[in-house]
Amino acid sequence: MPELSGAGWPAVSSTHVQVALARRTLTPFGLWVFGAAASAPMVVLAGGIVATYATTRVTALPLTFVLVAATVALLAVGYTAMARQVGHPAAYYGILAHGLGRGWGVAAGLVALVAYNAIQTSLYGLFGATLAAELGGAWWVWAGLALAAVGALGVRAIMLSTRVLVAVLALSLLIVAVFVVAAVGQPAGGELSWQGFDASGLAVSGVGGAVALCVAAFMGVDAPGSLVEEAVDRRSIGRATVAGVAVLGLVYALAAWAMGVAVGPDTVAGAAADPASGLPFSILAGVGGGWAALAEVMLVFAIVTSMLAFHSVIARYVFAMAREGVLPAGLARASSATRVSAPRGGSLAQTGVAAVVVGAFAVSGADPMAALFTWLSTLGAMGLLFLLLAAAVAAMTAPERLRGPRPGVWEWRLAPALGALGGAVVLAAMVLNVGSLLGAAPGSPYPFLLPLIICATAALGGAWAGHLREYRPEVYAGIGRGTPKTHAVPDTVNVSI
Repeated sequence: MPELSGAGWPAVSSTHVQVALARRTLTPFGLWVFGAAASAPMVVLAGGIVATYATTRVTALPLTFVLVAATVALLAVGYTAMARQVGHPAAYYGILAHGLGRGWGVAAGLVALVAYNAIQTSLYGLFGATLAAELGGAWWVWAGLALAAVGALGVRAIMLSTRVLVAVLALSLLIVAVFVVAAVGQPAGGELSWQGFDASGLAVSGVGGAVALCVAAFMGVDAPGSLVEEAVDRRSIGRATVAGVAVLGLVYALAAWAMGVAVGPDTVAGAAADPASGLPFSILAGVGGGWAALAEVMLVFAIVTSMLAFHSVIARYVFAMAREGVLPAGLARASSATRVSAPRGGSLAQTGVAAVVVGAFAVSGADPMAALFTWLSTLGAMGLLFLLLAAAVAAMTAPERLRGPRPGVWEWRLAPALGALGGAVVLAAMVLNVGSLLGAAPGSPYPFLLPLIICATAALGGAWAGHLREYRPEVYAGIGRGTPKTHAVPDTVNVSI
């Protein structure tokens, strides 16, 4: 594998490459866990699938999950090929800086920070509203407790976060499996229905919204790309990401199908829209043994671990961009002069941003679900899909020195092209249906603020790159090139899971 921070690229000022993330601390399994935990299967089962059935009334939701998973997997091929070669913790920032130009890299970095922060902060609304409904009290108090817990774990070594994520993810997948078995064991009408996989069910008005909500369910699977500097093997980035999409696509399609089978494909939308139906917990209650209660508890933990996974990605973006001087250098502060087990400056910055946003929503009296969770999660999903598309284009246009001596046609040409084509259709569906996703009144212009925010952020990033080129050329020359050389930082003695 070529070392991209060495010969062939402009020299980078040593004042910006101060420390490195702890190398060789994440195995392929650990990388997969981060991506799957960020996507949060329990949250998708209890929230995403139920909400999609209720709002879109698309009976072919299982097939929609399969098609969206295939599109995201194709996009992930080019993304992970670039992430592996570039080796930058701020993955989209480094990928576009190398593939399309430094200005595009800074634009992508700022969009990624906005998108990841939007998704991570939106989860505080979901967490607070969930616990307030179950236990009482103000939602923002529960959100504040979660914020403190995530902030405390975020400044610790990544091995601790990974162990927490593994435990919660394993139990979440077990609960989803029990739900599927219970649902198909007692099908509505006495026989299994395969209507959920009937392509004719896609020819309905709500399919655009269903596609958009399915895309949101997969956001977070790109997390391994930002952990490349800490990976035992860079090649595992692609396997962990694509495997994450494949496994989650199968899990979500089966769960959506099972829900339709248990309730009835023609009546599942009405049941999902009725809070009294208690989906999916009512189906788990039929199993006995406390599975419904365990699922409710694990939903809370799954939200927290999803927050933690996104928090870790954001902290690495801030750290890596600050290390190169694109963001204030103080954000790359670390307790070690050579290696940092957790990007403390980036972690504290993310916690501060989340606290300000949650506090603003609390003071304004906004609804934590309808406003904080729905709007910000939609903004984040739209931004990350836009970045996946941009990464696919960067892979197709990457220079030969980046692709290596024998680049594969599949990962550098065919898969990115197919992914970009499918991703463009999905992104268009998301933008055109953004009003219905947010529950806005017909004709309201406010939902279209979300794509405008993404475009404005990208423009701001391009402008900042232009400023750096004119006034700080040494920083501009090092954009996306600031990762330490392989042997500049000692490996850890122990490797985590």
